[in-house]
Amino acid sequence: MGSNKGYEQWAIFLAAVCGQTYAQFSNTDGSFAVPANYSVNHVIKAKSLGHVWENFGFIMESPQEIIIAFRGTSSTTNWISDIIASQRKFKYIKEDCLTHRGFTDIYSSAREGILSALSKIEPGKTLYITGHSLGAALATMCAVDLSANTDYRSPYLFTYGSPRVGDPAFAKVCTRYVPNSYRIANPFDVVTYTPPSIYKLPKREKRYYYSHVQTLNPQSFQNGAVALNHIIGSYFTALSKLQPEFTEQLCQANPGFCPLIEVKVPN
Repeated sequence: MGSNKGYEQWAIFLAAVCGQTYAQFSNTDGSFAVPANYSVNHVIKAKSLGHVWENFGFIMESPQEIIIAFRGTSSTTNWISDIIASQRKFKYIKEDCLTHRGFTDIYSSAREGILSALSKIEPGKTLYITGHSLGAALATMCAVDLSANTDYRSPYLFTYGSPRVGDPAFAKVCTRYVPNSYRIANPFDVVTYTPPSIYKLPKREKRYYYSHVQTLNPQSFQNGAVALNHIIGSYFTALSKLQPEFTEQLCQANPGFCPLIEVKVPN
């Protein structure tokens, strides 16, 4: 991996990047903390599940790297039960596979802007794609799409708390297009169990099949509430324990960049 950072440091750094996709969304001016040596190249606009154009993340670049980051939804888990998990063909690759209709529609609306922004960046940089929750699903589709259709043949994909994105055929194809894939998931995070492996539409006989993409990197934590077992701040806190010194330096060097570390107060 680029810049002498190993897997753990990239996992911590990109979790903080994912945190900033929420800051970008909640700040009325769309501002967020950009880490040292990076500049914002593109603001990702996409049509939300409610069909409203919204900020859905950003593309940042440094002299060596490009980072594409996608936002999840700020209402932590309600969105899972609110959307119908039917599937549609993932039309950006030649292989025949199906992905979640709602996720695919959001990604499709952002795609042109992303491709246009990437085409203006000088080639040769290492590409990292990341996202949390719903954003993890968008990041996964983006990684497969860009690997198949651009010069970025081997992007690094880091996702946090990802739902299942598509059918077993898509999961298989993803392994081929994106061999450098790290699906960081908390076994106590309900979102990572959705949609179910076999999804049946209410009052209909049709079944849809879902599989997770590789490669699972479990990160276990229990924070006593459904939402707290899923939010990006909890993932960041758990990962930061792998390399506390790196995390401390990262947070000190970049004020406002790191999600607040959840400190457990003893009883």
